[in-house]
Amino acid sequence: MAVELQMLAWSIALGLVQIVIQSSMGTLQRGLKWNTGARDGVPKPLDGPAARAERALKNFLETFPLFAAAALAVVVAQKTSAHTALGAQLYFWSRVAYVPAYVAGIAYVRTLIWGVSVAGLVMVLSALF
Repeated sequence: MAVELQMLAWSIALGLVQIVIQSSMGTLQRGLKWNTGARDGVPKPLDGPAARAERALKNFLETFPLFAAAALAVVVAQKTSAHTALGAQLYFWSRVAYVPAYVAGIAYVRTLIWGVSVAGLVMVLSALF
């Protein structure tokens, strides 16, 4: 299997892990009754690490479709290379590092990690041009 597809599969798993982290932390703040109920009305705003976990998930969901499309496109177009494999690995591993950096509230480092993930995405995408 192409490295790009392996990183895509692992990125899907990472997305699921982030959903579990975010929903668990949200449930701890909002309560099980809110989480299992109809969720009518405006939810209590999350704060601290739970809010950061929610924003980290949102950020992942903004970049993941682009990465998924790029990874699939380079494989289908048979444009994979060491460059695209490295880009896919950079995207995945920096997204892994992003979660604890964001949840812990580590400024600047989190942004640097995000930049590396975008650079990896661009590396994969660049093979299509």
